[in-house]
Amino acid sequence: MLQEPATLLDFAARAYPGILQQDLLRYVIGAGGTFLVINVLLRRYLSGRKIRSERPGGKQMAWEILASLRTVLIFSLVGFGIALAAQHGLLNIYRDPAERGWAYFAFNVAVLIVAHDAWFYWTHRLLHRPRYYRWFHRLHHRSNNPTPWTSYSFNVGEAVVNAIYLPIALMVMPSSILAAFIFTAHMMLRNAIGHCGYEVFPARADGRPLFDWLTTVTHHDLHHARAGTNFGLYFTFWDRMMGTEDQDYHVRFADAVGRKRTGQVAAGIQEA
Repeated sequence: MLQEPATLLDFAARAYPGILQQDLLRYVIGAGGTFLVINVLLRRYLSGRKIRSERPGGKQMAWEILASLRTVLIFSLVGFGIALAAQHGLLNIYRDPAERGWAYFAFNVAVLIVAHDAWFYWTHRLLHRPRYYRWFHRLHHRSNNPTPWTSYSFNVGEAVVNAIYLPIALMVMPSSILAAFIFTAHMMLRNAIGHCGYEVFPARADGRPLFDWLTTVTHHDLHHARAGTNFGLYFTFWDRMMGTEDQDYHVRFADAVGRKRTGQVAAGIQEA
């Protein structure tokens, strides 16, 4: 356990600025870095893998960033709550990643990611129900044609739903600080890539995804285009198990990577 602070305010003054900075940098580096590399530097190289022909405008990206800064604030407040709970021994978070052995460390990271995918799938489906959609999820879907900046563009309620996964997971599973860091870095990167608008995942010769158990950019882009399918974040198995994967997904993916082109796919996405 960390050293007991003299007062809550003293602990907040020492801990919170660093937590806020870390959450802000995660978004700026993750979303901004993805946008810079994929949407700017590699734009011409990846032009044949652009999922939709139209490009989001600067106005959309501006309000996405503003909404995301609010999400960063909410995430940092929950992060401070995690730090405070760990300070008082309510969460088992430890510094040395090898404390329980490297096999446990790898297992720890894997469980955090797999469990988060389940959390995201089921809460995401819940937020699409009419009674919750307007207040929790509508803002995110204002980005019908998303960008990496969309990754944190949430209503307040949705930001809270996404943020509380980690403290719940840490109540159940002892975790190292490094494992938690890898989990959050992976979450940010996959989220930003999933909204980039270019299909960067590899394909087989027949046009299917090489790693068909992973969600691709096309998989999530279809969710923004049609909203009622493809709820998974990292993996496709929940959508397939529950019958919520878009029936045209593999055709759209093949078109995005330049295989088995139908000539009607891009128009179909725009019309959806």
